[in-house]
Amino acid sequence: MASFALNEHYENFIKKQLESGRYNNASEVVRAGLRMLEDHEDSRERWLSQEIPGRYAELKRDPSKGVSLDDAFARLETEHQANLAKAK
Repeated sequence: MASFALNEHYENFIKKQLESGRYNNASEVVRAGLRMLEDHEDSRERWLSQEIPGRYAELKRDPSKGVSLDDAFARLETEHQANLAKAK
């Protein structure tokens, strides 16, 4: 039914999964990956449609709970630098 092309990286990944004995064929590996993607997308959609509006309403009620743009960027930069240091 479906036809798709994979690059060498993903072909090797599928082979590794098959060699582990956890999966019987490439279709099982792909289906497992699609289930994980579906779960991720469902969680993301719930977050966007349920959690974010509530947090926005909370921030509108009490702006002191917010973080300034400068603070947010500073925190992101600190986290980014820490991740770079870990990668070394």
